[in-house]
Parts: sequence; C-alpha cells; structure tokens
Amino acid sequence: MSYFANRSGSASHYGLLTLVGVLLVVVLGWMLSDMGGPAVDRIAGGEVQSLTMFCAAGIRGPVEAAAKQYEQEYQIRVNLDYGGSNTLLNRLQVAHQGDLFLAADESYIKTAQEKGLVAESIPLAHMKPVLAVAAGNPKKIHSIKDLLRDDVRTAIGNPEQAAIGKRARKLLTASGDWKDIQAFVTRTGTFLPTVPEVANAVKIGSVDAAIIWDTTTVLVDGIDAVSVPELDKGRVLVTVGVLKSSENPTAAIRFARYLAARDRGLLKFKEKGFQPVEGDEWSEIPELTFFCGSINRRAVEGVITAFQQREGVQVNTIYNGCGILTAQMKTIRDQETVGFPDTYMACDTYYLDAVGDLFQEAVEVSDTEVVIALPKGNPRGIKSLVDLTKPGVRVAIGQPEQCTIGILTRQVLRAEGVFDAITKNVVTQTATSALLIAPVATGAADASLAYLTDAIAESDKVDTVRISSEAAKAIQPFGIARSSRQKHLARRLKQHITRSREDFESAGFHWRLETDKSNP
Repeated sequence: MSYFANRSGSASHYGLLTLVGVLLVVVLGWMLSDMGGPAVDRIAGGEVQSLTMFCAAGIRGPVEAAAKQYEQEYQIRVNLDYGGSNTLLNRLQVAHQGDLFLAADESYIKTAQEKGLVAESIPLAHMKPVLAVAAGNPKKIHSIKDLLRDDVRTAIGNPEQAAIGKRARKLLTASGDWKDIQAFVTRTGTFLPTVPEVANAVKIGSVDAAIIWDTTTVLVDGIDAVSVPELDKGRVLVTVGVLKSSENPTAAIRFARYLAARDRGLLKFKEKGFQPVEGDEWSEIPELTFFCGSINRRAVEGVITAFQQREGVQVNTIYNGCGILTAQMKTIRDQETVGFPDTYMACDTYYLDAVGDLFQEAVEVSDTEVVIALPKGNPRGIKSLVDLTKPGVRVAIGQPEQCTIGILTRQVLRAEGVFDAITKNVVTQTATSALLIAPVATGAADASLAYLTDAIAESDKVDTVRISSEAAKAIQPFGIARSSRQKHLARRLKQHITRSREDFESAGFHWRLETDKSNP
C-alpha cells in the first residue's frame, strides 16, 4: 500500500488507538478535575465573602432571586446596586469599582467594553418593549398614536438614564413618531429614571400608559401589556459583564456563570417572564475538552493556562495529529460514547471540514507554510523540491492518514509534479507534524517537509528552504462543537484565542483575523 494512500477507511485503521484515546481523555479529565488542574483554584473564588453587582432596575426580580440562592449555596453575598442602565454606566466611568454590571440591553455592555470597563460578558435573556396600561385597558389604548390623545397621560423611561427610554426613542424615531411623542409626554406626561418607576406610575394611576419591558408587566400587578408593531422590533438581550475593576475576577465570573446557567439563574429569569438564552449547564469548576492539532501547541498552551486561571475552569487539551483526532471524533460520534470535544482547533481547514457538520462558529485564526527543513548548514545543498528527488536523499514526511501535514505534503508534491520521485526517497513517516524536525536534527534524514513554525522553534538545529506554492499553506481554524453543553464557556475560550495575536506571531504563525475588540 502506498504511503500516500487515500484517507478512506482510516478510522478503522486506528480503531483501537481511537478507543484508547477516548478512555484517556475521560480518565485525564477526571484526574485533572480531582487535582484541581494545573491552574485552577478548587473553590474558584478563593476566600471571597461578597461581590458587588450594578444591576438594571428592571431586571431586579430574577437577579435578586438568583443572588439569594447563590448565597445560600456558597455563602458568598452579592450586593446589588440598582439603577437605570445608562445611569449605572455613567457611575462606573467615574467610580471604577465593583465586580459585575448587568444591563437591560447588551449595547450598554458593548459600550462599557469599548470604554475599557468590562472584560467578559455573558448573555442572559431576551425581552421587548410594550405599551403598559391599567388592568383591563379602560382607556382602550391599542396603538402608538393613542398616546397622543388628549385623555391619555404617558410615562416613558428617560433615554439618558434607562435602557427602555433609549430603546423607545430609537424605535419611535425609526417609525417617525418620536418627535410628537416626546413633545406630548414632556407637556402632559413624565419621563422617569427606571423601569420600575415607570410601571408603578401606571399601577397607581398617575398615568394612563407607559412604555416598559414585556417582562415588567408580568412582575407588576394591576397592569396589562399591549404589543404594537413599532415596538415589536425592539427585542433586547439582557447581558452581564465582568468589570475590569473587580479585585476578584474569578469569583465574579463564577457568579456570572451561575446567573447564566440553564439549571440555576436562568430558571429565575424564566419564572419572571423572560425568554432565557440557551445557557451552559452549571458546574462549580466546569470542564472543556479541547482537541488541538499539534502545530498549534506552542501558540495556545500559554493562552489556555491563563484562561483556566482567570475563569476557574479546567480545559482538558488533547494535542495530536489531526487525522488521529478526526478519527477519534468520528468513532465517538458513531459509537455514541463520551469524550467528544467541546472545541477543536485543526492544523488546517481540511480536517475541520471533514467534521464540519459537527461544529459551528468556525473562524480562521492563523496560517503557516510547509517548508523543507534541513540540517544546519544544509550540507547537501538542497535548494528546491527537485533536489529531494536525487538518489540517496533521505526524506521525512507526515503520514496523510494521521496528520494534516501529510495531506498538505501530498498536495504540494502532486502540484509540483514530483510526487512519485520523492515518494521513493521517503525513509521516515510521522504521525504528527511535531515529530518531523527530530529526524533532520539527529541525522536520521537529510530533509523533511515540515511546518515553518516547527522549524523556527528549532532554528539552532535546522535551516529551511521555502516552497513557492499555494498548496504549501496550512490555515488553522477554530470551531465549537454543536453538541457542547458549555457553548458560552467555549465561546470565551475562542475569544481568548482570537485575541492572542502576539502568541501566534511569536510562534511563527501569520495572523489572519482582524483584531477582536469584544470582551477585551
């Protein structure tokens, strides 16, 4: 069988290896979890006694309930400071203190990130603006135009203080109604700083109508909701952010995860009429399984360590040739066994595409190239691929059924028309790209087709000759498994990796992404 045989049937060739690999993933995860891992604080928050959260007043119900439950479970008090989202944002810019900021609209979190106030953010739930009227709707208010009637007094959140006011202004400006509504409410109604105050004004009868969140009408007795087309388009995403001012970021992230957990905080949001997002499952110290092509190790290892320390989580990273990793994934899927990764960073898009239906949200992070690696000083005077066809030249290459560089090598040699001639000189076949420098450095081979990044790391032992071929480029993608039960945690790992340009460039990669400004 040719060394460069097609990949069909490769999973069966490595069936035993795959099953052993799966078991090792499970056992390794258990061992690291039991030990707390190399970078994880077992209590994920140290000796923290309390946290401070600035919370949009309209979200008080579910947050207060979740905070109370959290204190009962973990003896950590969450001090809640309520106000309008914009008012709280302005306070944060002055005070630079606290641990968490929960806004009624994620736009405030994004603004806070742009201003350098917020690091991580986690989505919680959706809600939308509606008209609020007294129970039974005695004034028969059914449209935005009804707010302009002489017998209707209206309350709206102040756009400079409350998220609901800002959202109402934006939506009604788009519909062409804001100018008239603003003037009429200024003359006959009132603008208030928070959603609870606006809702209460309807409840006690000081106004006849208001614009509030649909969730607020569920929480406040004595008022009904009226949906109107102009406001239906204004669905917002309630989001919590971790403040950069936090002295205990790991503890702050831990409560944010609790609040965003499908079986903890999000249950409180659902009880209060919100539409919760699909949250992660709660775990004090959650674990991610990360399958990572060997080429990426030098770039991501430090990033993963820092991520574990900050988040208080465990990332069980499995480095190997992507052919082996892909075969493992297919076996896990087909046999419905445990151990399927939450995230996968392949050596090249070829191997992510091979399991593309199992992953989502893929991005191309970096690229590198296949080069000819040679002993220091290039004693044989090799200058091109053609020189590797000469009699007596010993060549090391990757196994295409096991690693990406094997696939790329096959593509390059065929593209350059030297496939058959160089195949005759192959003396060493490796399962991963990481093993291709050693044969050259030790004299076991005269040349190898290796990644530039691996050669740079051993530049004191090897020289390189570049290959002028587009087929010699490897692109490293990152994807999140559709089956992951920790997608939000996986997204934050992705964000850490996609903000690590310096780590990749120092390892010899070419960076492909635009700067990721989210969650700085």
